[in-house]
Amino acid sequence: MLQTTDTGGIVVYPFKGDNHLVSSFRRDAFRLIEQQCKAGYSIVKEGEARGRTRVASPVPGAEESIRERRWGIEFRCK
Repeated sequence: MLQTTDTGGIVVYPFKGDNHLVSSFRRDAFRLIEQQCKAGYSIVKEGEARGRTRVASPVPGAEESIRERRWGIEFRCK
């Protein structure tokens, strides 16, 4: 959960590839929303959020830049 208020919030989850809908983290994100909004919710908007780039070095001297993508869902409780 990135941000919560009494009336809703924003949840962000990581995903790989081009399809955020098949990420196992999406299911977790909706569980968090359901916990926050016991009487139901509506999605205000969703889209790709700012991710991050990290440098990995599996072999010394062979650095690789890895871009981590994230998807955000803004919701409002009923």
